[in-house]
Amino acid sequence: MIGLGIGIAALGVAIGLGLIGYSAMQGMSRQPEAIGRLQTAMLIALAFVELVFLLTVFIVPSAAGQAEATARGTGTTTAAP
Repeated sequence: MIGLGIGIAALGVAIGLGLIGYSAMQGMSRQPEAIGRLQTAMLIALAFVELVFLLTVFIVPSAAGQAEATARGTGTTTAAP
């Protein structure tokens, strides 16, 4: 089930990156004098989209594993006995 979620996240990221690139290229073709500012904004937007995917790939599986271990009673708790 986690694999399906990661696949859906990858699809969303691919679509998002494509839209960001498309919009940046459109803006650059309309206003060539603003290429530097548009490129900077595009790279920042790309970084945020990639961050969401990296969080999905690394954080969600570990959180799901911890939740499963806690549900089975094998997880560690921070509460005092």
